[in-house]
Amino acid sequence: MDSIEEKRVFGDRQGALTAYVASAVGVVRVRVAGDSVGEFGLCERCTARDVAATRGSVAIATDEDVRAFGLEDGAEAEESDTAPVAGDETFVETAFGPAVAVGYDGGDLLAAGPDGRIARRTADGDEWTTLESDLDATVRAIDGDLIGTADGIYRVHDGGLDHAGLTDVRDISVAGVPLAATADGLYKLGNGWMEVLTGTVETVAADPRSGRGRLERAAAVSDETIYEYAAGGEWTAREDLPTRSDRIVAIGFGHGEAVYAVTERGTFLSADDGGWRARTLGVTDVSGIAIPAMVVRA
Repeated sequence: MDSIEEKRVFGDRQGALTAYVASAVGVVRVRVAGDSVGEFGLCERCTARDVAATRGSVAIATDEDVRAFGLEDGAEAEESDTAPVAGDETFVETAFGPAVAVGYDGGDLLAAGPDGRIARRTADGDEWTTLESDLDATVRAIDGDLIGTADGIYRVHDGGLDHAGLTDVRDISVAGVPLAATADGLYKLGNGWMEVLTGTVETVAADPRSGRGRLERAAAVSDETIYEYAAGGEWTAREDLPTRSDRIVAIGFGHGEAVYAVTERGTFLSADDGGWRARTLGVTDVSGIAIPAMVVRA
């Protein structure tokens, strides 16, 4: 894409989004529109273990601290169909300490430390409140009020944590209908946890525009296969991945039919209504992707 076309496509805020990719050398900011990838570059140098975003902010888990910054126009765009945009990011420390995972529950920020500490920082506060001081399970993912660990799912409840089932959880998603990727399969929460895919599933994500109790779109990765779900349909395997030797570690969603994924060795994958396109970001040990969420429909 030449510079004139890039300015035309990515200058339109209605169609363009910013994705944040966590890696061993820092956070990469990637501009995308549909399946087109525009400019990208390192916006924060650190060892990023995880990344999460809401409409108004982005947070990263690093070996030193949880860092966060607010997105331009985040508050004003909260009730619109226009995604907030990135400016010159300045991540600030939050005094949590070293972290291995972060996630948002509404506007509240949750974080997990390597020592088993789980804490919450409210949207309008600066202090961390400890929910668990010594969780005896490796935390692998946080989304909403759910925490995925090697020991299963924990739910934030009454200022603490309650075990909520399953074992060996690899990833979780709470948009629409809670989903859990585990060593045994992919599960959705209904009348208990119900299996929807068999075999080891490493990664799962749902379109944040999914209304409560309904999946708009979702995707999951098992071995070298990515499965997709569309509202009212079935989980189906895609056979057109451009790379199978490089493990997909995270998935995100954009406008329309756009879906994005990142691999462990730093390949950014994008697809709209056609096949996948690949772009090398020049980073390694990628651990996550976060895209400021679209408005969640009621």
